[in-house]
Amino acid sequence: MKAYMQRMGRSLMLPVAVLPAAAILMGIGYWIDPNVMTGLGDPNFLSVFLVKAGGAIIDNLPVLFAVGLALGMSKDKDGAAALSGLVAFLVVTTLLSTATVGAMKGIPVDQVDPSFAKIGNAFIGILSGLIAASMYNRFSQVKLPMALSFFSGKRLVPIMTALAMLVASGVLFFVWPVVFSGLVTFGESISKLGAVGAGLYGFFNRLLIPTGLHHALNSVFWFDVAGINDIGNFLSGTGEKGITGMYQAGFFPMMMFGLPAGAYAIYRNARPEKKKATASLMIAAAFASFFTGITEPLEFSFMFVAWPLYVLHAILTGISLFISAFFHWTAGFAFSAGLVDFVLSLRNPIANQPYMLIVQGLVMAVLYFFVFDFAIKKFNLMTPGREEGEGEETPDIDTTGDNRFAVLASKIYQGLGGDANVTSIDNCTTRLRLTVDDTSKVDQAKIKATGVPGVKVIDDTNIQVIVGTEVQFVADEMNKIRNGAAPVSGGTVKKPEVKPEAPKATAKDTEIYAVANGKVIPISEVQDDVFSAKMMGDGFAVIPTDGEVSTPVAGKITSIFPTKHALGIQTDSGIEVLLHMGLDTVELKGAPFTLHVEEGQVLKQGDKVATIDLAALETAGKKSDLIVVFTNQDIVENYDLTKANKTVSANDSIGKVIVK
Repeated sequence: MKAYMQRMGRSLMLPVAVLPAAAILMGIGYWIDPNVMTGLGDPNFLSVFLVKAGGAIIDNLPVLFAVGLALGMSKDKDGAAALSGLVAFLVVTTLLSTATVGAMKGIPVDQVDPSFAKIGNAFIGILSGLIAASMYNRFSQVKLPMALSFFSGKRLVPIMTALAMLVASGVLFFVWPVVFSGLVTFGESISKLGAVGAGLYGFFNRLLIPTGLHHALNSVFWFDVAGINDIGNFLSGTGEKGITGMYQAGFFPMMMFGLPAGAYAIYRNARPEKKKATASLMIAAAFASFFTGITEPLEFSFMFVAWPLYVLHAILTGISLFISAFFHWTAGFAFSAGLVDFVLSLRNPIANQPYMLIVQGLVMAVLYFFVFDFAIKKFNLMTPGREEGEGEETPDIDTTGDNRFAVLASKIYQGLGGDANVTSIDNCTTRLRLTVDDTSKVDQAKIKATGVPGVKVIDDTNIQVIVGTEVQFVADEMNKIRNGAAPVSGGTVKKPEVKPEAPKATAKDTEIYAVANGKVIPISEVQDDVFSAKMMGDGFAVIPTDGEVSTPVAGKITSIFPTKHALGIQTDSGIEVLLHMGLDTVELKGAPFTLHVEEGQVLKQGDKVATIDLAALETAGKKSDLIVVFTNQDIVENYDLTKANKTVSANDSIGKVIVK
């Protein structure tokens, strides 16, 4: 379930990423003309243009969820899945629209249960996307009899999705009105509890956002369903000063200050190599929340991947509404509780001590930051930037031969259990992310025998194989195997043959030298899980005292990483050596590194290979460990590090490797 929710959260990032831009467009439009959509006064062309442009995205968020989830949750991210997501959403929203329901019941539209007017919500979008993805994963490879062969495979998916949504619509026809009306009744009961009721409303308002049922609750407090009409009365300046607006005011401290502070906590807890990408998402989403009061970009970024954090967010929202209602600090909004509406509400004479909401907001910001920061660390929540495997830095494995990826893919596929066990193949930047029928059927030893850095079992059906940055090529070859085989001459197909391994090098001692002045440490003491666990191989590291780096062995430069932080060397005895400069330095894009070698160059012992700006590394918050790894451990018979935990000079002999 955890893996499923994380996949769901990642899939939602595609539609969520576009929301901040839409929110900002709408915010600017309302800033230019607060009455842009009220029909009051002369219309402002630019204001209408911007509001409608942003609304085209925000108002269709459920559709984006249906398409994005269907695509992201499908096993091979095919466009047919996205189309099926759209089909699913159109079927259910058309069948359960007020016009259709009225026609089916033979009653006028104005007599149809009002719940059906809210059927096109985020919950329905998410449900549609998940059902469509399920149909794609189940039917995209089905072959029908010859007479119906045109509808086989991916063409069958939208058809089966439509049929599935007929069943779902039938269930919702009876269930949706009951749930919707139940929430309305619930809202009417808590409206009688004063400040406590306001707090409960705030809590359930946020808690119901994922389902879209918050609209039912909002209608009780914001509009004239139960006689409260908080928004209408505030905007018209009628009602009771200090009371009217109590169901709106507490959202300002949360949206303008609390959530942005929570976004900062999410950024602070992102993995170092993912901070830049996380910052871009969090800054845009936090600004949208502060300026316009549109919180979906932020909330949906962690709603599913870290649902306990979202529950805490709902509790904090309830506290915020309780505080403002208890002290009778009020303000209101026409659009949402962002800066735009806050400034506009200052003009309204019924607003009561609205500036105190800023003070409250500053307190909520501190509370949000520390609560989010504590929860993320304490419970290891997978908020954006903390996802396992995604964007994780793992050194390249040297590749030789055109058929290498096909051979590796074939061996891994066989180790996974082949067609009988593998159900989906996906990958991030360094790992194969695989779904199987049963992880207990996976032959981990067989997979590890291929030389991959590691295998990680997630749960009963999800497993990851750490491959390295060439993982995309391996995933592509595995998908070819799963879908039949790679085409060969003559138009026939077959699965890649595993060619005999090349003869190993003859036994020979290889002297290992320090790569810089500094302290030598075993690789197990390097503060990086991949290296310290020896997933890439055994080795050592030097904590340098200066930036001059020399080769640890004599040999040939076989590869240089594009960001200059790592290079591969092969010795005459066949040992493949990875020299990795610094931890998490891939995101520095080569800035602190000056290389003095090029690919294909033959090195003798003592040659200088690079100069590192250690001050730049320190400024960037990166460790300077110079890590040396022997990546083809299958040919290493013995490795002896003789000067572990000693201070050495560059080019001092520190150990020996013997090949088989």
